[in-house]
Amino acid sequence: MPASAAPTPPTDQEVLLDALRGVMAPLARLAVDRGLTFASAEEALKQAFVHAARDEQLALGLAPNRLVSRISTATGINRREVTRLVQSAGSAPPVPEASLASQLFTRWLSDRSLRVRGKPRPLPRQGDAPSFEALARSVTQDVHPRSLLDELCRLQLARWDTDADTVTLIQDGFTPRGDWQRLLGFLGNNVGDHLQAAVQNVLADEPVHFEQAVFADGLSAESVEMLRALARRHWKTLLSEAVPLLENRIEEDALSGGTAHRRVRLGLFTYHEDTAAPPAADAEGATAAPKPKDS
Repeated sequence: MPASAAPTPPTDQEVLLDALRGVMAPLARLAVDRGLTFASAEEALKQAFVHAARDEQLALGLAPNRLVSRISTATGINRREVTRLVQSAGSAPPVPEASLASQLFTRWLSDRSLRVRGKPRPLPRQGDAPSFEALARSVTQDVHPRSLLDELCRLQLARWDTDADTVTLIQDGFTPRGDWQRLLGFLGNNVGDHLQAAVQNVLADEPVHFEQAVFADGLSAESVEMLRALARRHWKTLLSEAVPLLENRIEEDALSGGTAHRRVRLGLFTYHEDTAAPPAADAEGATAAPKPKDS
């Protein structure tokens, strides 16, 4: 019998797309959880593509007279969009379009007729104004008020008292569950630098950044906690050594009179998940078959 054909190896772009999916999946989860619309995320992604292509073209020393055309060719984004994004590169980033949930939330907070003693008043869920249904209809006619109510409750911005059938705001800002703006700033800085290090290592002939990890599966919750404790101990040791070193080097570099314009970020993290979780159901309710693990 003829031997079966060997499987076609994936192309570099297919492997790159798999890597991008792995990076984008948690970011998409964060965006959905925070009520950020796809249009806003898409705009940010287009900006990143255009700026990356522009920087690449400028680094090659090519003449700027056909910069827009070359960026369009490299990114697949039409020339009109490239022109708009290049012209806005030096200005403040555009304000992202507010989601319907945030628009409703903001209107509820700012409408004086919906406030009692300076605080947003609880609203009956249904009926004529003032009611949550009327407020939702004033924001949009395209989405059912119940859907907006479910979204506000999911974001932990409002509470629905089913017994009294009233809706109450439980936050005074669109940053629920803590100081989210600061946390998101840390996320962008830490994960952004980590990705920069990983990408530069991939693109360079020789690794230019230290980036290593150890991973294992088949562990119990107790074993995972042992590893977390190990990481905490080593982080304390690393911190106690790194901070004095950095402080001394900053002082020495300042006194040396030489150029000292580099920054550095040193981090350590652990991540764990339950690999025995049941596979997710698809949109039709069918359960997807588990995929084999790579060796």
